[in-house]
Amino acid sequence: MAAMKPRTGDGPMEVTKEGRAIVMRVPVDGGGRLVVEMNATEATDLLNALKEVVG
Repeated sequence: MAAMKPRTGDGPMEVTKEGRAIVMRVPVDGGGRLVVEMNATEATDLLNALKEVVG
């Protein structure tokens, strides 16, 4: 069994383009990252949805 170590320093949110996909990595409470892969259309939809909430 592997030793359990707290995850620290996961860093800021990052978004990269990998081939045709856009990959977003979001740090989450408690350590680790939420990784979301999307295409350009989905990224545009996410952008528009966030703009409506943020202003």
